[in-house]
Amino acid sequence: MTTRAVPPASDRPWSAKALTGFRRALAGWFQRDGRDYPWRRTRDPYAILVSEVMLQQTQIATVLGRGYYARWMERFPDVTTLAAAGEGEILKAWEGLGYYSRARNLQRAARAVIEGHGGEFPNTLDSIAALPGVGRYTAGAVLSFAFNKPAPIVDGNVARVLARLFSFKEEINTPNGQRTLWARAAALTDHDEPRVYNSAIMELGQRICTTRQPACNECPVRPHCRSAGPHADLLPRKRPGRATVFQDEHVVWALRDGCLLLTREAGRRRKGLWRLPERMAEEVTRLPLLIRSQYSITHHRVTLFVYQASARDARSGEEWQPRESLDALPMPGPFRRVVDTLRDSAP
Repeated sequence: MTTRAVPPASDRPWSAKALTGFRRALAGWFQRDGRDYPWRRTRDPYAILVSEVMLQQTQIATVLGRGYYARWMERFPDVTTLAAAGEGEILKAWEGLGYYSRARNLQRAARAVIEGHGGEFPNTLDSIAALPGVGRYTAGAVLSFAFNKPAPIVDGNVARVLARLFSFKEEINTPNGQRTLWARAAALTDHDEPRVYNSAIMELGQRICTTRQPACNECPVRPHCRSAGPHADLLPRKRPGRATVFQDEHVVWALRDGCLLLTREAGRRRKGLWRLPERMAEEVTRLPLLIRSQYSITHHRVTLFVYQASARDARSGEEWQPRESLDALPMPGPFRRVVDTLRDSAP
């Protein structure tokens, strides 16, 4: 088998002419072919913050195709309505997106805008980054997209583009790798049109400079790329992530007088959401198995076993919820799917 060689790295600086050409080519492509997303039709920093937080760990197709962004903005159109909302409302609106701390952080940020800025969204990098749950990337995205002020951004798509542009061979998910990428992002950012530039380089990574089989022949900045061609997909390099953990989860399905037995999550990741009560494996060996499903969460691959139980199996802290109220309760996606499957069919 022939081993493909990664193109040699190069720290050769770009000339002013090359930098101008790169920015113009990228902006021209984006203005011709850029996608029309709802958060690109607004300059409202709150709406842009919502989109950026939703798109953390979630694909655009999910956020848009399943209506999460539109529903959220209809229910919580500004920082005032979000700040005043109850936790249950927020978690229900976020249901299915996962990583529920993102929803809580959005509310904390909304309250910080009201309490610390008189309801006026801050417009400097440091003040936006100081909002709860807002990191360096998100602050730069809000600053550039809402206020058209220059700020470098490095998300997964931009990191891939930069690694290939400069044939950067170090692992990008290391402290030194991140420092290098952020420095190069800052050097390339267009200070005259940062909104267009940052939108364009992100979309280049989404659509052209993809993880596998990048479309180098369609790339508007190919002449500037030091990795373009058949070996481009060898970059970027990453330090291996955590090993996959396989685990089983055993829960019970119990009904009483038209009510379903549920409990509230106490863990940090899903705190406040409703779920089926969990049991130890040895406690359910004699119970009928109703359904088995699988789901993933971070590096865990979970097999969920749901058993038929009786009303007398209820325990302290677990609650009976009427069937007609189940749709209104915030619930993790795996349990929502089980409830929707079983509530009209299970005994």
